[in-house]
Parts: sequence; C-alpha cells; structure tokens
Amino acid sequence: MICGRVRVGTATIALVWLSAGCGTAPGVHEPAPGSPPRAAVENLLARAQVVPTRADVPGYERGCRGGQACVFGPSWSDDHSGPGGHDGCDTRNNVLATDLTRVAFRDGTRDCVVVSGTLADPYSGRPVEFSKQNANAVQIDHVYPLAAAWDMGASAWPIERRRDFANDTTYNLLAVSGPENQAKRDSTPSGWLPSDPAFRCFYVGKYLGVAVRYGLPITTADRDAIAGVAQTCR
Repeated sequence: MICGRVRVGTATIALVWLSAGCGTAPGVHEPAPGSPPRAAVENLLARAQVVPTRADVPGYERGCRGGQACVFGPSWSDDHSGPGGHDGCDTRNNVLATDLTRVAFRDGTRDCVVVSGTLADPYSGRPVEFSKQNANAVQIDHVYPLAAAWDMGASAWPIERRRDFANDTTYNLLAVSGPENQAKRDSTPSGWLPSDPAFRCFYVGKYLGVAVRYGLPITTADRDAIAGVAQTCR
C-alpha cells in the first residue's frame, strides 16, 4: 500500500491512508498523546449529573477588593488544603512550575517565583514562551470555570470548599496560552472547545473529571457536545 494522495472518493482516501499506517488522513484528527480513550470519556459522562440548562445564581463576584464578595477567596491563594497549599508559594507559580519545561526561578524565592519557561499549550498544541516581561502569554485556566461552578452548585458550598476548588492544581487548573484562555473565558464545552481538535478529548476528559469529583452538574448542551467529541477519542 502506498502512502500519499490518491484521486478517488474522500472516504476511500481516508481508508487507504489509515490502513497503510501513513498517519492521519485529511480531515481526521488523531487525539493528542495523553488524551483519554473514548471509553474513559463515556464512563465519566455516564457518571455526571445532567441538568437542562445552566442556572443564573446571583451573587457571583470573584474580586476581593474592599466591598467585593470574594466568593472563591483571594486569587491564587496559598491558603487552601489541596496540594501546594501552605507551602509558601502561590497557586499560580505552583501551576507554572508544574506545567512548564525549562523552568527558571527568581533567585532568593526558594524555587517559587517562575521567571521563564516553555509551555506546550494543552489547548492548541503550540509552544509558548513564558517570561515575566510577557506574563500574559501564559495564563492559568480553571477547566470548569468559577462562574459556571457558582451557577451549578458552588454558591451553596462553604467558603473553604470554594477556595480549595479555585486553587485545585491537580484537577481544575492548567497553564494555557493567553489567547486560548481569553477565548474560553467562562464557557463550558457547549460554548467552547480547544482550537486544535486533537486536544478536545483531553479537555473534555478534564472537564468531566472535575464535574464528577466535585459533584457539579453539566448541561444537556454540554453533554451533547462532549458526546460528539468522545466519538473522536481513540
């Protein structure tokens, strides 16, 4: 079997390309290495509570300045009970140190303050160089957004649980490229998916993992979007 472009029907091209072991056929996106298989995504999907729509619960205010509600505690606080909590280093730097490669730290900070490194963006696949001079190039994403969590049940949690959720470096936080994070904002899978389809299985697997771990529901639209992505997972 010869690898290459064959001028026959599109379906035949795809079949020839894949059966020959020639890589991914045009229009077929192989999930990125480390993505969960379809069975794992569908298992999580079956365990997630599904509600018709996202509620609109008043009172969400992330800010912690004077007079602000600070409903998830101060941003990137070290005062939480999860991994990295009370270690003398804030959550943002903990995530950067974990997710970047070739990491350099500021002298005198006991390997806490990250000043440079390279990110393999988990949403686009592109390498992103991080430096303190261009800090917004890499941002920290809440996979299950705080605003969505508030609407879907976190508004009833005690502040300690909300603070732990906002600083959960194991399940809910990822270093990502600034443009991807800005595009995502407070969206859930029905409103946003990674720009590179190869990374969508990874994203929906992470999203469902957080939902199941914290007992947060997903909407019917999210379920349908995730089910569609699951069809592409290997």
